Amino acid sequence: MSNRREFLKGAASAAAGIVFTGCSLLKAAQQSGAPRRRQVVVGGQRVKTIDVHAHCAIPAAAKLVNRDVTGQDAPLEDRLKAMDAEGIDMQALSINPFWYDEADRDVATKLIQMQNEGLAALCAAHPDRFVAFASVALQFPDLAAEQLEEGVKKLGLRGAAIAGHVNGDELSNPKFNPFWAKAEELGVLIFMHPLQFGNPTGIRELDRRFAGNGRLNNVIGNPLETTIFFSHLMFDGTLDRYPGLKICGAHGGGYLPSYVDRSDHGCLLGPGCNPWPLKKRPSEYFREQLYADSLIFTPEALRHLVAVCGASHIMIGTDYPFPWTTTPVDHVLSTPGLSDADKRAILGGNAAKLLRIAT
Repeated sequence: MSNRREFLKGAASAAAGIVFTGCSLLKAAQQSGAPRRRQVVVGGQRVKTIDVHAHCAIPAAAKLVNRDVTGQDAPLEDRLKAMDAEGIDMQALSINPFWYDEADRDVATKLIQMQNEGLAALCAAHPDRFVAFASVALQFPDLAAEQLEEGVKKLGLRGAAIAGHVNGDELSNPKFNPFWAKAEELGVLIFMHPLQFGNPTGIRELDRRFAGNGRLNNVIGNPLETTIFFSHLMFDGTLDRYPGLKICGAHGGGYLPSYVDRSDHGCLLGPGCNPWPLKKRPSEYFREQLYADSLIFTPEALRHLVAVCGASHIMIGTDYPFPWTTTPVDHVLSTPGLSDADKRAILGGNAAKLLRIAT
């Protein structure tokens, strides 16, 4: 395609190739008799609510690496009904698992082109309901930088969705600098989500301990992976090297916001860490370059996250369509101590600014 206008001509038909994984929440919404669109109002002001953490899939792309998402799909109209029932005006879509991380360059190039064009087509067909994060092949950092730029400039995508490691390699490794430099140059949000299945941390010995009852690879492994990812970006100098980066960590930013004071103090107490290369304390990065979604489960947890990160660095996230029982809008509205301005920012204002969505 020579330009974005030519691409958008086929948007409506291309959007039919997208599926939305899972359907339990959709069925609940259908059965509830929910109104067409829940209107969220805070302090007398209508709020455009934006979910920064929502998943979908492109079946044709998945087949390139022998992955099958059939049976996990749901009609678009049902997804919209579920959004309306919860009071979600817009979703920022991302694709996970990152099946292409082990693909060779040719396959990764083709697969990601299909995914990004499919996402862009859906967003073009429903611009008032969806924006999307580009997929990028980070095992080839130069290619990932190109894919991010094309996704943003040509396809209108709003950033990139990435895992917390690439085949066990930390993303603070200097070989990934071309990608981080491009993300800073473009000024877009990077959304980090752990690997959805398999080994979230990339440490086989650790991931093996998640076996057994309790969904430990998800319940413990996912937030642990985000914690490790953020910590390396801080202590290995990536955030200082690229001070314009904006990165959102799924699931409340992992465990780090709840224990960041230990990171502030730990480097002063023993060998194995040199605090002096850092330009600021770890806790300060959460009020400048790092962001978190609100997918934590009690008012006290959200109150504490706001205390650590500031209300301007938190956005609602549903993990849609995975059936967490929390309702993100009500979670924010029911958290004591938040001002109306805080609530409006978390519900949609922050995401609108970072994702360049008109309000």
